[in-house]
Amino acid sequence: MMRFRARVYVMLKQTVLDPQGSAVLRALGDLGYDGIHDVRIGKIVDLSVQAEDPDEARAKVEEIAKRLLANPVLEEFSVFLEPDAAQGV
Repeated sequence: MMRFRARVYVMLKQTVLDPQGSAVLRALGDLGYDGIHDVRIGKIVDLSVQAEDPDEARAKVEEIAKRLLANPVLEEFSVFLEPDAAQGV
């Protein structure tokens, strides 16, 4: 078995209003920051996953994201996976 580090990015779909992002956008304008036209707020979830290979690890993390981390009606997610460098320690 190998260990992998997985990072899951969860964001509201582009068609869903983002009130937090809108508030940050207004605040940036109030603070004098020009040229910022859109702000979207999301979340990042880091996982350490044990699996036989990268495909199994990715499948496991995607299932977790679909079942627990993201609301499929409002949100979308992406998964980034890499071998866990600390596994040999």
